[in-house]
Amino acid sequence: MSHYDKSLVWFRRDLRNFDHAALHHALQSSRSVYCAFIFDKDILDPLLEHGTLDRRVAFLHASLIELDAALRAQGGGLIVRHARAETAIPALAAELGADAVFINHDYEPAAVVRDQAVAAALKKKGCALLSSKDQVIHEKSEVLSQMGKPMSVFTPYKNAWLKKFNLPSGGYDLSLLDAYDCTPKKSQFAAPPAGGIPTLAEMGFDACDLAAIHIQPGMRGAQTLLDDFLPRLLHYGVARDFPAVKGPSYLSVHLRFGTVSIRALARHAMQAIQAGTGGEGAAVWLSELVWRDFYFMILHHHPHVTECAFKADYDRIAWEEGKKADADFAAWCEGRTGYPLVDAAMHQLNQTGYMHNRLRMVTACFLIKDLGIDWRRGEAYFARQLNDFDLSANNGGWQWAASSGCDAQPYFRIFNPITQSEKFDADGKFIKRYLPQLAKLDRKQIHAPWLVPELLLRSAGITLGKDYPAPIVAHDEARKRTLERYAVVKK
Repeated sequence: MSHYDKSLVWFRRDLRNFDHAALHHALQSSRSVYCAFIFDKDILDPLLEHGTLDRRVAFLHASLIELDAALRAQGGGLIVRHARAETAIPALAAELGADAVFINHDYEPAAVVRDQAVAAALKKKGCALLSSKDQVIHEKSEVLSQMGKPMSVFTPYKNAWLKKFNLPSGGYDLSLLDAYDCTPKKSQFAAPPAGGIPTLAEMGFDACDLAAIHIQPGMRGAQTLLDDFLPRLLHYGVARDFPAVKGPSYLSVHLRFGTVSIRALARHAMQAIQAGTGGEGAAVWLSELVWRDFYFMILHHHPHVTECAFKADYDRIAWEEGKKADADFAAWCEGRTGYPLVDAAMHQLNQTGYMHNRLRMVTACFLIKDLGIDWRRGEAYFARQLNDFDLSANNGGWQWAASSGCDAQPYFRIFNPITQSEKFDADGKFIKRYLPQLAKLDRKQIHAPWLVPELLLRSAGITLGKDYPAPIVAHDEARKRTLERYAVVKK
């Protein structure tokens, strides 16, 4: 028997019509179900301050077109509005005569405030806001220490996370990852009112050729990547560290927008581990999925991390400021530091919106510990550029690099950009892809062009300062300054 006559499923970062907690619960408890998405002006308008081309909005738009088509094939469809979600959802619920609005939890501080405002507005009209866990496996306070406290160190968290799946007989209880059934009854989906999906141009954005940067949006794009990755899973543990190698899953943007189910990914990893077919790669991949939950948990319990250091002492550090720091920051953003691996990584980010995870660590550490620039400036730049930008993971990664976060690298661990380059891009294949002006340098020369004799540089068609910049900082000297800068955390 249905609890609700009409309900509304508000899609946000969960753009799929399968294994979807909110959609499942709406279908289970409602006679008739509407589906909606709001292009939230509170999110989009600030993006327009940085330009009218945004790969994420294009990805989102294309994914919505696919989702709408999938829902229409089931007798429904998406109601899509370009408005402030905080007011648009209560207005839409009233327009439709909905008794309940179903959503999946969002853990970001601004989203929590928004959802509270929506819930209050709906309550005044006698409409419930019902929220479910969907974008993580374990959330909030579901994984705690033996003392019942939230954890701040990853390994104990991971062990406790995995323990929840342990069967007495050994192996994993995969039933905890069962997919939500989202099959509608006949005529259960309500057809949306007239009006289609606003175009990118109508919202002030330019079209983006996602195919040119090898991005296939939507549920089909996610499935294509997953099908490609699973045969490579065995070697993921090693291959993922080398940016010139096809090692990662490349699913991060799909996880961000929910065109793939996190439960399905964890299930694939655990099945490979249990079957003995995934090798170390499956365990490493599962660990990466646990890291994702870990950072969501940290954001939930410690929302101050979006503004301040997780470890308060690290906010006493004096970062470089002024014209020199601004010039260094611009050089870092634009890939003009004179360190090839750093510059190639930044060119990859700027051109495609993607950056290899190893290089995220290298570039972040370079900005913080070679240039002495506040990690928050780098975090904000990544937030604007990354297709897969997720507040919890981005913040967690930057605070890890700055040594100010939970379970972060020690402050005295300072990546050497040259040795990182020699180790993870030994032949310079990745560097040459994004810095073709260095293509004639051999595998020994390419990691530090300024150390190459001038005659050899000329024979390779390179003049430092013209074809490629000289280093803007000397790493050994920067390392000493960083140790001095971080001395305040020891006092």
